[in-house]
Amino acid sequence: MKLDEIGMKIKSLRKEKGFTQQQLADISGISRVTLGKFERAQLGSITLKTLDIILDALGYEIDFKRKNRFNLPSLDEL
Repeated sequence: MKLDEIGMKIKSLRKEKGFTQQQLADISGISRVTLGKFERAQLGSITLKTLDIILDALGYEIDFKRKNRFNLPSLDEL
């Protein structure tokens, strides 16, 4: 996932969980305005700790994935 897609994904997950922006912002310790900007990819700077808290509240965690340089499926994906 690219950096500018994270905010849109968080918005989608937030809605799936039934959280308002205010509820998720309160859990994450940030303002609703900051969360809204992050969801719209208007805010390029958010701490990794805050991102981890947001994802934890949504039931997700940060994970690393090897970048596929040739856009071919990996053996696991076949």
